[in-house]
Amino acid sequence: MGVGHEADAKRPSFDVISLLTQHNTRWTVSHFKDNQVVYTQGDPADSVFYIHRGRVKVVVVSRFGKEAIVAIRGPDEFCGEGAITGAPLRLATTSTMSTCEIIRIETQTIVRLLHENREFADYFLTHLLTRTARVEADLVDQLFNSSEMRLARALLLLANYGNDFGVEPISIKVNQETLAALIGTTRSRVNVFYEQISEVGPDRLQRQGGSS
Repeated sequence: MGVGHEADAKRPSFDVISLLTQHNTRWTVSHFKDNQVVYTQGDPADSVFYIHRGRVKVVVVSRFGKEAIVAIRGPDEFCGEGAITGAPLRLATTSTMSTCEIIRIETQTIVRLLHENREFADYFLTHLLTRTARVEADLVDQLFNSSEMRLARALLLLANYGNDFGVEPISIKVNQETLAALIGTTRSRVNVFYEQISEVGPDRLQRQGGSS
């Protein structure tokens, strides 16, 4: 479960829109409503997407039809980066969780920018390293923390709790079914956990869990 803007992440600021405009590159901007698909698992992986505004969820479906939310990403984050590695098909489905403004950048274009613009290359590399650290933290969370603790952490991250970016929290609707898929449990258990968290607060629950 990767939620954008980890509290301990520190990424440099960079104006991606200005870079694209200055280099007269091929890119398209699309405006999405809530719950619209940006791309689907199995689609050709021929571009990278930059989230300018809004939030999206990344969902993987197994061959048996089971779905899992593997990430939630927000402003100034990328998705679909697998296209740069040469992967022919999308490995996940990405859909919006709010109104979004998303920029599509063709793979050849972003590879060229990475070679030509060192500042952008540094920014993108930091993004990837932050993503890697986030995946490692999610793995530790999944292996060693209880469902209650995973839910508390997810709620804090969704609220941008303690972030260092000055980013205002985005108002999005996250139902219990989505939270269950995000932390790997059932909706009924989330309902019970949510009542507990509502009483003490997610930050206090995390501190209690860390000291136990």
